[in-house]
Amino acid sequence: MLGFLAAAPAADAAPICTPARLNDSALQAGSVTVSPLPGSRDASPETQISFLGVPARELAHISVTGSRTGRHAGRLLAYSQGDGASFLPARRFAEGERVQVRASIRSPGPARTLLDRFAVAVRDPISSTPERVHRGRAGEVQRFRSRPDLHPPTVAVSVSAAGTAPGDIFAAPYRGPGQAGPMILDPGGGLVWFKGLPTEKSATNLQVQLYGGKPVLTWWQGVISVHGFGLGEDVIADQTYSVLAQVRAGNGLQADLHEFLLESDGTALITAYHPIRCNLSSVGGSRAGALTDGVLQRIDIKTGLVMFQWSGLDHVGLAESYELARKSTPSSPFDFLHLNSVNLDADGSLLISARNTWAVYDLDARSGQISWRLGGKRSSFRMAPATRTAWQHDPRELGDGSISIFDNGASPAVKRQSRGIVVRVDARRGTATLVSQLTHSPPLLADSQGNLQVLENGDEFIGWGEVAEFSEFGPSGQLLFDGHFPSSTESYRDFRFAWNATPAHPPAFTVAAAANGGATAFASWNGATDVASWRVLTGPAPSALSVVAQAPRSGFETAIALPAGALGPFMTVQAIDRAGAISGTAAPMRVTIGR
Repeated sequence: MLGFLAAAPAADAAPICTPARLNDSALQAGSVTVSPLPGSRDASPETQISFLGVPARELAHISVTGSRTGRHAGRLLAYSQGDGASFLPARRFAEGERVQVRASIRSPGPARTLLDRFAVAVRDPISSTPERVHRGRAGEVQRFRSRPDLHPPTVAVSVSAAGTAPGDIFAAPYRGPGQAGPMILDPGGGLVWFKGLPTEKSATNLQVQLYGGKPVLTWWQGVISVHGFGLGEDVIADQTYSVLAQVRAGNGLQADLHEFLLESDGTALITAYHPIRCNLSSVGGSRAGALTDGVLQRIDIKTGLVMFQWSGLDHVGLAESYELARKSTPSSPFDFLHLNSVNLDADGSLLISARNTWAVYDLDARSGQISWRLGGKRSSFRMAPATRTAWQHDPRELGDGSISIFDNGASPAVKRQSRGIVVRVDARRGTATLVSQLTHSPPLLADSQGNLQVLENGDEFIGWGEVAEFSEFGPSGQLLFDGHFPSSTESYRDFRFAWNATPAHPPAFTVAAAANGGATAFASWNGATDVASWRVLTGPAPSALSVVAQAPRSGFETAIALPAGALGPFMTVQAIDRAGAISGTAAPMRVTIGR
């Protein structure tokens, strides 16, 4: 009998939320990964039952019964990859009830039976209050005449040496002055593209990935709550900035800000957070306590179905956390894990980071079981002192099998400065050794967020998270580039990628009177990466325009001087690419110049 069938807790206590046995396998009948995990106590009332590993046609006789809600009818929907299906109950489960799932696998040979028993958690109704926005000063916001709707934060560059890696800079500033939103900067720090978001909405994790074999932009957008996680959705946009897909979490949860990783088969790995009531007396907390469970979901992008869900509570002990349960309350739950990154390794395993256990975990992608831990209280490796991290982010497996990590060292501070490190793990010898480390001068200490990206030319790009700074270091550790947002700004991760784009929307322009009796046109094309110069055309009608001025592109917005008397009643601008061809034309408009 599974542990969650024990007697119910006293009325003034929260439920036991941890399973009777940690790190159990999600594999059933040797081939099917089932979620919720058998024996778990943290399923959501809106959960679907996921069967991953066999075609939907081989699943039969599915029976789903709640201890309070009884037998559940529902639909079995196949994943677009053809390797499984989800059973979607027609109605939600009751909080606190036990659920039993039975199914048969029809395949060559004797039929096999799947049995999944789990408990539904009791939700903790914490607030979704956004983090505070710092308005800043007027000089910390960029403004453009041709795009008055855009006002991103300024970017200052203090170091820009020769030899940086090719590519643009990708960031997503929030909390500071101006609008929050995903942002692309050119190699010198000038604005290329910005998507301004409404007040209290933020974006994180802007990067270039492959979707359908083509480069795309991906980011998360939504509300960043005061509890340190996101409530929103993930976005995929093509090289015209047109949205191809919006990826949402399933099982009654919302996509979190920390990870959005595309896989080659049309699936995505995302994070989510699940606040639930939990008896925390075993780790010094309240019997009537609550915690936030860190969740990883594999989503079928085409159907939106949850193909697999991994929960930290099912695999990591509460005592592994460096957070203190006794300091938590139901309105400020125990964030014992704080899942903040997911990486797909070359062998198909998953590498995840849990900030609040100071550990990196390697997961078997089929069973969900932890194969090994790097760091924390239960490390699988003998750790040289320089390899230990605290409150870390963003571990990534590199081509040689070593692991890059952004080591925050805070918060609270246990180190003098944050650093980027590369660690080599030797599973056979059970050792972890430091390959390299990078620090900033003067020292930077990021209480939260941050990442380390190893570039193809051997450079390393670091986003310093809460510190609002991003840097590139050469192979010998020399600082090649250093950029800064206003001090109150934060950017969860920062990257450098190659990117080519021609926006679906046309260029924008406006015109203003100049002191010499002429005029000045202001032209921009938000997101265009191949504009070498601008032409201005005027004339008596939209169909009768001729070139009156031309100027090389000079930043996001180019000012083009127009000679006196050259301005006709109608006007447009044309973007000219590096080959001399017209790449974009604004819609002609009637212009009136005030004097």
